[in-house]
Amino acid sequence: MSKAASPKPRKTTRPAYVLEEQIGFVLRQVSQRHSTIFMEQIGSGLTPTQWTALIKLYETGPCSQNQLGRITAMDVATIKGVIDRLTARGLTETGPDPDDGRRLLVSLSKAGQLVVEKALPNALEITETTLAPLNPKERETLLALLSKLR
Repeated sequence: MSKAASPKPRKTTRPAYVLEEQIGFVLRQVSQRHSTIFMEQIGSGLTPTQWTALIKLYETGPCSQNQLGRITAMDVATIKGVIDRLTARGLTETGPDPDDGRRLLVSLSKAGQLVVEKALPNALEITETTLAPLNPKERETLLALLSKLR
């Protein structure tokens, strides 16, 4: 009787690229976790980009849409859409720049200011919840390292 030759065992090696070890994958998971926390806690049905525009207007006061896009790291199309939606909700308004009649300034409406002031404690809690698994030193290190990657 002849014995059938058994197949050679395949040499298995670990691939050089493991998705779960890639920074983009990890950052996306962390971002998704943070977005979930944000949407559950911010209130007023605001998106993260809307909140960014509102809080920056609250901090800086009226500014051009172009400048607001730059200081919030949003491209022209994104900031325009955000401001259009916020204005439609009555949270922002536009008016002429007293120093340059060709330019419009975006500002918070009274309703927008109230929304920001109401949401501020929640916004602080969102950061606290997102960073809860880390101790104070780890938080500081994480923020410092992420800042280097900007």
